[in-house]
Amino acid sequence: MITPNVSFEFFPPKSLEASFRLWDTVNTLAPLEPRFVSVTYGAGGTTRSLTRDAVGTLHNASGLNVAAHLTCIDASRQETLAIADEFAAAGVSEIVALRGDPPKGAANFEPHPEGFADSCELISALADTGKFTIRVGAYPEKHPEATNQAADIDWLKRKIDAGASEAITQFFFEADTFFRFRDACVKAGIDAPIIPGVLPIENWQGARKFALACGANVPAWLDDLFGKAIRDNRHDLLATALATELCSDLIEGGVKDLHFYTLNRPDLTRDVCHALGVTPKVELRDVA
Repeated sequence: MITPNVSFEFFPPKSLEASFRLWDTVNTLAPLEPRFVSVTYGAGGTTRSLTRDAVGTLHNASGLNVAAHLTCIDASRQETLAIADEFAAAGVSEIVALRGDPPKGAANFEPHPEGFADSCELISALADTGKFTIRVGAYPEKHPEATNQAADIDWLKRKIDAGASEAITQFFFEADTFFRFRDACVKAGIDAPIIPGVLPIENWQGARKFALACGANVPAWLDDLFGKAIRDNRHDLLATALATELCSDLIEGGVKDLHFYTLNRPDLTRDVCHALGVTPKVELRDVA
């Protein structure tokens, strides 16, 4: 089996304890030499300043290739591009450009009166600067706000045409879900790489709730397996086996890159990577 390239998603810390957990996560996963690591925005742009700080710290202290998430939520065009300029000034040249989730309590996305109307406008503006490699989100199962999956694929093509070079998918539970989506994208004329997003399941009930909220199908067999594993105190063993099997199936189907949603809990992601042949190569340098 071919050893894949890997990348990891982190979220910015909101407390001192969370800061230590993030750094522990970085120390655990950095020796696997990821292509890049990304740092998220909270819903409604709630962690904008935290994201900016975390991106700068990771870039300067870890030596990793850091990609900053950037959204259209609750900011003018000028404010959003000023944040992008701050990333560029800090040496960060990669951005994951997203529309962003509505603020808590809001049913739908409402553009800022002076902001970008959608992710395509944001991508185009970032591309015009010539400063960034741009990645975008993709949905192998219908986005909750989309009329159908064909609309999702059309949006993805528009984002690629606007200047994005790669896409990262929302997580899913069965490899065939990704393969069907990939085939449909090729048929639609999308030739940019599409990286499958993988969620190692640290907590089944939390992952299940998240999946239903974002439109990911939860197979009945998965419910059954985790129900039995939880009763037998084998949750982590099952989670590792399932994530490894999913990744192996993806690799056998021609996938070369995998993106892991770590939730700042690195052990399960590390164990899956080791099972796939992605082993430590370097030690993270000490922070002065």
